[in-house]
Amino acid sequence: MKSLIIVESPAKARTIKNFLNKNYDVVASKGHIRDLPKTSFGIKIENDKFTPEYRVSSDHSKIVKEIKELAKGANEIYLATDEDREGEAIAFHIANAIGKEASGLPRIVFHEITKTAIDNALKNPRKIDMNSVNAQQARRLLDRIVGYKLSPLLNLKIQKGLSAGRVQSAALKIIVDREREIQAFKPIEYYTIDTKFKKDLEAELIKFENQKIEKLTITNADRAKYIVQNLQNENFVVRNIESKDRKIQPSPPFMTSTLQQSASNRLGFSPKKTMILAQTLYEGVQTHEGFMGAITYMRTDSLNLAKEAVAAARELIKSEFGDKYLPAKAVYYATNSKGAQEAHEAIRPTNLSFTPQIAAKFLQKDELRLYTLIYNRFLACQMSACVSQTQNLYVASKNGEFKISGRKVIFDGFYRVYGDMDKDKILPNLKIGDQMSLQSIASSQHFTEPPARYSEAGLVKKLESLGIGRPSTYAPTISLLTSRDYVRVEKKQLIPNEIAFSMIGVLEEHFSNIVDSEFTSRLEEKLDEIAEDNADWQKVLSEFYYPFMDKISQGKTGIKSLKVATPIGEKCPQCGGELVKRKGKYGEFIACGNFPKCKYSRNIKPQNEADESANDGEATATTRVKKELKKLDVPCPKCGGDIVERFSKRGKFYGCANYPKCNFISNYPPTEHKCPECGGDTVRKELKKGTFLECVKCKHKEQISQS
Repeated sequence: MKSLIIVESPAKARTIKNFLNKNYDVVASKGHIRDLPKTSFGIKIENDKFTPEYRVSSDHSKIVKEIKELAKGANEIYLATDEDREGEAIAFHIANAIGKEASGLPRIVFHEITKTAIDNALKNPRKIDMNSVNAQQARRLLDRIVGYKLSPLLNLKIQKGLSAGRVQSAALKIIVDREREIQAFKPIEYYTIDTKFKKDLEAELIKFENQKIEKLTITNADRAKYIVQNLQNENFVVRNIESKDRKIQPSPPFMTSTLQQSASNRLGFSPKKTMILAQTLYEGVQTHEGFMGAITYMRTDSLNLAKEAVAAARELIKSEFGDKYLPAKAVYYATNSKGAQEAHEAIRPTNLSFTPQIAAKFLQKDELRLYTLIYNRFLACQMSACVSQTQNLYVASKNGEFKISGRKVIFDGFYRVYGDMDKDKILPNLKIGDQMSLQSIASSQHFTEPPARYSEAGLVKKLESLGIGRPSTYAPTISLLTSRDYVRVEKKQLIPNEIAFSMIGVLEEHFSNIVDSEFTSRLEEKLDEIAEDNADWQKVLSEFYYPFMDKISQGKTGIKSLKVATPIGEKCPQCGGELVKRKGKYGEFIACGNFPKCKYSRNIKPQNEADESANDGEATATTRVKKELKKLDVPCPKCGGDIVERFSKRGKFYGCANYPKCNFISNYPPTEHKCPECGGDTVRKELKKGTFLECVKCKHKEQISQS
């Protein structure tokens, strides 16, 4: 008779099958085969006991039948799902779905899908960890309670199609709070004194007339002009020279959150894309040594590393780079994140002989880029520190003092594996008392910037720092916020739509704990305690459910409806009904009061664009609501018509006013300038390096201003 191994992923099943003989069948459950029902609450509550009413989903019934048949002919059934709470719960549900006692089936776990790891797992089976299962069940039921009870209330009071969630609402509040900061921000004017000494030595003014100069010290043009005039004719000498060695230690290996952040910053990948690619690398790819998992498990908050992996890395570093790149002792990292599952490993390559150079022959482009990132980070974390020498030159005159900074790399250390060290900035060989000559000095006006919006990577970092969610939840949470149009992504920034402010406003007033990061973090800690057998999952559910349901009852009468439609004193041009002002996802708009019979609607013109010719400076009802698209003083490149600003779910774009007759659109504003290379049309692009005109045909760029 054969042994049966049940995993959750078909790709994982194929990879494992490669390592085993014909005495093993490997089958995939394709994720969760049982879950709460989609069309009902699915939780039975009696005498403070919460009983989930799990169902085998219709799309999994065929798989369950297949697993049951294979199980009948198996002498041993191994549950081999991922070693986290989700994987533990999947194993528990598989056992129940095929009519087996969960405690009676051997459970095998591994952090990498290689022959050695699978063989070791089969030799060392364990039982299902019911504490982890209960922690996952508590999370699932908490999310169902919030979603199923709070979402209908938001639909009733704000608008249809809304949903709330224990993690998603806390994350949305973080984004909304940042946008509120930006809206309330008032810029402060300040000036810098841009100075160069001869031989292009850029200098920072640090003192003038015995006053320390900081970022906001110089706040008006007259003061800046006075400083420049006083300094430009003075004599300067080297007052002091500082030189100090600095060690830069390598970063620890990746865990889920840092991988998502690094892949976003260095590769431009969204957290969702990163996890999809990492899943493929983990479950199995073709390598020079056959089909196997190329990295360890990618959902982890641990920095632990297997001793064998560290030993292999040290051996490779010594042979590839030499002894000086190898620390005297192996480097191990401590995990600081709350509730980290220390039994897991950090994310690392499973086989160091599968180098990025060799992997380039087997992996797809983006798979290779992510694998290279993981490979280099792991190798670098076991290498020696980089040693650099910082140099500071202090140049003084009668009234002022400047600092000129430089840097010289003495030993590149772990940067050797990356090959992207910044260039040295070596200062000239000077001594105290040497004369220095000004090359240029001028003042520049600046304004303080509002706090930056969160990028997807930045939000992951924030969620992690606050203890909201866990490795498996970061990417799905962000995907949910964007897919439901609570936020939009523009230039890699997360911007809340109008509906987000309405939702968060209601939740802050009536369900403050749902959007409170500390409350959400404490609840995550409770789930960790359940997994560690330090808390009862039924008690945790009970303590949350009853106070929450009291607030739901109060909210049905206590929350003021935001659905009120205000008449504007106009008749509908289509049916003659009353036009009213309503609120939608993207702000207020005008619609017919006879909706849904009449579907007439239009956007509201912002107040700052009101008709200035209205009597006594006041716009009439008609001018306040009439939609006039903002025109650019540029003809359409296709038909010569007007170019106007338009808006979609993805943000602002530019299109022809003659649409649909003319279908010209662009993410960037077109210009009247023609490309000097090919004569084609150009668009204006605002980039980090400055403002450019780019040809839509040949992509020729011409910089018109620097940022």
